[in-house]
Amino acid sequence: MSDFFEIDFLDIKSKKSGDAIPLRYQLNDISYIHVVDGGFQGTGERVVEHIRKYYDDPAYIDHVVVSHPDGDHAGGLRTVLETFAVGHLWMLRPWLYADELIERFSRFSSVENLRSRLKEIYPNLTALEKIAEKREIPIYEPFQGQLIGEFKVLSPTKERYLDLVVQSERTPESVAEASKTIGDEFKTLFEKAAAKVAALLKAAWGEEVFSPDETSAENEMSIIQYAELCGERILLTADAGRGGLTEAADFAPYVGLTLPGIDRFQVPHHGSRRNVSTEVLDRWLGPRLSRKAERGGEKFTAFISSAKEDENHPRKAVVRACIHRGAKVVATEGINIRTGKNAPDREGWTAVTPIEYPEEQEE
Repeated sequence: MSDFFEIDFLDIKSKKSGDAIPLRYQLNDISYIHVVDGGFQGTGERVVEHIRKYYDDPAYIDHVVVSHPDGDHAGGLRTVLETFAVGHLWMLRPWLYADELIERFSRFSSVENLRSRLKEIYPNLTALEKIAEKREIPIYEPFQGQLIGEFKVLSPTKERYLDLVVQSERTPESVAEASKTIGDEFKTLFEKAAAKVAALLKAAWGEEVFSPDETSAENEMSIIQYAELCGERILLTADAGRGGLTEAADFAPYVGLTLPGIDRFQVPHHGSRRNVSTEVLDRWLGPRLSRKAERGGEKFTAFISSAKEDENHPRKAVVRACIHRGAKVVATEGINIRTGKNAPDREGWTAVTPIEYPEEQEE
């Protein structure tokens, strides 16, 4: 069989959006399996079932990547690590750098106390580390410049990652919040009300309004990965924000990537308005077109992992912005999405209907 790749953006069947992205590619008759995130803890079994069913029931996975600590990305990977033999686990563990960080925290008197606190703050990472140690799975640091199979890490640098850890610690996520699973997801009444009354304004073609607020430090920790497979340029962004996307774009020339020019683009953070800007999208995807691309004549495909019942994602402003640059935009929204080239046929899988251009966007 010739070289191929297939990437699956799985619907995690939750009221809140999350990421679970298994992928497989073959180069020179050698096949590789690469898993990026696993959704919530309760969705891990569905990730395992998908890999078994569509990737020829493997016993071994080459690479598992924990994009960042949030439970809607890291939780389900517990099941993946407990099920398969894994060659490489790629994960950033902040407590490894406690001795480098201690001077930046006035309320910690010892490296050991800081290390313990960081493990408390990031229980998803702690749980994955314990499983990896028990199963003798080696853990690697996915900082900028590392190679994960054919994928190149564009962000974060170690320096920036440590800065983000410090920023996060100033207002740390509670252990209870970080440990949430699919069974105890919730929204406050305020959040539900805010989602329903969000003002929408009719906007002309090309107009873009994004949130002035930045995404969280945890989201900015996201591992941004790039690969060119079968002539297709692929960017996986997880929940990266403007800072991470800018850092990644600055590094792109060093891996032979000339921007703009992405063929398969994962829209960060389920289509949030706090993660992108006009300038960032121009850099990665190109400037806004004078009119909408004809169906079938789109320049690239944008993928959004968003739950059907999630009232906050994706934002219409972000969908509009991708279409402004010539994208075909598709979202999980209750279905699994597969993209690839030269990949084996799958019975019963059909093309996904793209999201229509929103005539309105959030105020």
